[in-house]
Amino acid sequence: MGVGSEGGATTAVKRRGCSCTKDDFFPEESFKSWANYGRALRETGKRLRDRVTARSLEQSELHEVRLRSGHDMKKNLTWWDLIWFGIGAVIGSGIFVLTGQEAREDVGPAVVLSYVVSGISAMLSVFCYTEFAVEIPVAGGSFAYLRVELGDFMAFIAAGNILLEYVIGGAAVARSWTSYFSTLLNHEANDFRIHATALADGYNRLDPIAVVVICIICLVAALSTKGTSRFNYLASIVHVAVILFIIVAGLTKAKVSNYDQFFHFGARGIFKASAVLFFAYVGFDAVSTMAEETKNPAKDIPIGLVGSMTITTLAYCILAVTLCLMQPYGQIDVDAPFSVAFKAVGMNWATYIVAFGALKGMTTVLLVSAVGQARYLTHIARTHMVPPWLAHVNSRTGTPINATVVMLVATAIIAFFTDLGILANLLSISTLFIFMLVAVALIVRRYYVSGETSEAHRSKLVVFLLLILGSSIATASYWAASEKGWVGYLVTVPVWFLATAGLWWFVPQARAPRLWGVPLVPWLPSASIAINIFLLGSIDGRSYMRFGIWTGLLLIYYFFFGLHASYDTAKADEVAPPVKRLEEGSAANNGQRGEGDI
Repeated sequence: MGVGSEGGATTAVKRRGCSCTKDDFFPEESFKSWANYGRALRETGKRLRDRVTARSLEQSELHEVRLRSGHDMKKNLTWWDLIWFGIGAVIGSGIFVLTGQEAREDVGPAVVLSYVVSGISAMLSVFCYTEFAVEIPVAGGSFAYLRVELGDFMAFIAAGNILLEYVIGGAAVARSWTSYFSTLLNHEANDFRIHATALADGYNRLDPIAVVVICIICLVAALSTKGTSRFNYLASIVHVAVILFIIVAGLTKAKVSNYDQFFHFGARGIFKASAVLFFAYVGFDAVSTMAEETKNPAKDIPIGLVGSMTITTLAYCILAVTLCLMQPYGQIDVDAPFSVAFKAVGMNWATYIVAFGALKGMTTVLLVSAVGQARYLTHIARTHMVPPWLAHVNSRTGTPINATVVMLVATAIIAFFTDLGILANLLSISTLFIFMLVAVALIVRRYYVSGETSEAHRSKLVVFLLLILGSSIATASYWAASEKGWVGYLVTVPVWFLATAGLWWFVPQARAPRLWGVPLVPWLPSASIAINIFLLGSIDGRSYMRFGIWTGLLLIYYFFFGLHASYDTAKADEVAPPVKRLEEGSAANNGQRGEGDI
């Protein structure tokens, strides 16, 4: 399974359609026998040191690692497809559900400013993702980018949170689907859910409709990427039409007096809501995973990603303004805010149009999410950090069916049990954490090339990066701990500014982007780091507890399985000629550009 080398040639091993033998899941040497596994566990420390310092090669991600799937994905997407994928991936339950929840409980009419803050953070992340996706157009998205720049171990931690992001995001959207479906039928959302009194609050409203919707999405996503794109394109046109209807019809019922208490919750409410509403922007990273299936990545990806995020941010801000002008924020419904708002102003017939548009939007979000999450898992499986059975690409459909099914089964299980409020906060933590890491990776990519960057410049890079991260964390911590204080910001903000300026002035860039690059480096990625960390400081403690538990489970899996599987795979490939090596860790360094020890 995977990549074999014979006579210096790297070849893809073609696999059976859907076998489920032990070698499909654990083909590595460490799992051949209990004695081998015991030996591997005794070498955990040595192997961990190797994987922490191992950085993958760009060319390996683009070629050798990709071949482990047995078949190539079909290159049939253009920038037009990507724009509509971006719109379809992002505009869903975030705007149609969380807008009402945050406007009523945390921020009031100033929810539009929360969307602006979240939108700025998302756009900065879009720039970082775009440069990587153009330079390394593979299905692994941020996992592949981090593996090349920050190493195997950090990429695995991010990978686990990427998968959590998709599972939780899909589950949240599926439960929101039920809410708007019930509105369409003049029912309450819980009328279609099963109340399991034996389970804890937040997990006791079982949602069978969400599970059925996810199963249908799974079938569509597994059949054809191009077919999915055509469906998404047509559905998104309908979606845009419904959004325009909401704006025009809603503004005819606007009351400026509803904006009288615009800053009722203050700046803290704006940023607290921004952290939750960041969920509304989740999904654009799924577009970056389609780079491997894009005809011309250098042209299509920048237009697709930046274009779709610009359209989405404008739509969110206008929709938020419309909602709060239609109803006083204290009367906004938290489950189906737009439908109930139209009912409140006497336009009962419009509630059905809104509910239909929301359902359509959530359906395309689920569909694009299913496509993106399967491609993430596929590329992670290519590295053997998870079982390589999940890397298989079906020869007939050109899609990763195994990964698609596994991810959506997990999504269906979470959606069946878990309340939207719990899902949204936990999702925002994982997403902001990943976006922060991608921004760090972009700075490393621009300022560090193994064998070319001097020791002095590398040391300065490390110091300035630590100061940027430390000042950002200090700012977020001070914000979370001090409700009215401001003195701390006089220290933390200047430190961030001086650290970024120092990086810009004292450390020369070691690499220029070949095709498309983020402007104003290091200022934009540094700002992305600061904003993402700041928003993390606005999320509640219970969500961090769940995040910590998930990260702990990831580490347990990694130390007992993922570490040894990926180590064996990397060492097996080192028998190939140096130019063909897939990994460069502490035990090997061939001195090629963009690789080597961290």
